[in-house]
Amino acid sequence: MASKTITQIDLCRLLNYDAQTGIFTWRVNRTAGTRAGDRAGNIGVNGYVQISLHGKLYRAHRLAWLYTYGEWPENELDHINRVRHDNRLVNIRAADRYVNTQNTGLQRNNVSGARGVGWHKASQRWRARISVNNKMMYLGYYDNFEQAKAAYDIAAHKHHVNRVPDAGSSIFTPR
Repeated sequence: MASKTITQIDLCRLLNYDAQTGIFTWRVNRTAGTRAGDRAGNIGVNGYVQISLHGKLYRAHRLAWLYTYGEWPENELDHINRVRHDNRLVNIRAADRYVNTQNTGLQRNNVSGARGVGWHKASQRWRARISVNNKMMYLGYYDNFEQAKAAYDIAAHKHHVNRVPDAGSSIFTPR
């Protein structure tokens, strides 16, 4: 990722940011074919909008933070709805690594369809568990899936104050 060399003043000279849509547009004409008013950036292979400024790539959500607050975020930024290209200001929050990792989707190898719930072959029951401060807490074994999921949801509400609902719809339409 690019170093933090651009300032808020330079950024505001080059780009407009609409906090309600999360879209950056150019204030100035750029290379051939890019004019003032055109949308800035492209979605990269990682799903984040990237904008090239002075030959360096910046992630748009970090630029939105700089544009709005006048400083680079101290730690990570989290897309609340988990949509990496949704850079509306209401969807971006400062977060540490722990909070950011709690706001992720299901792992690819999850077969139950619910976070923290899995089938335990040895007991032939559903097991619920949760990670708190990098330590695994076992929440018990349950006869049915709904009970195990409820146990996880209660623990998540208690231990993960910053949990958010599942990903919503995206407002960014690729060019």
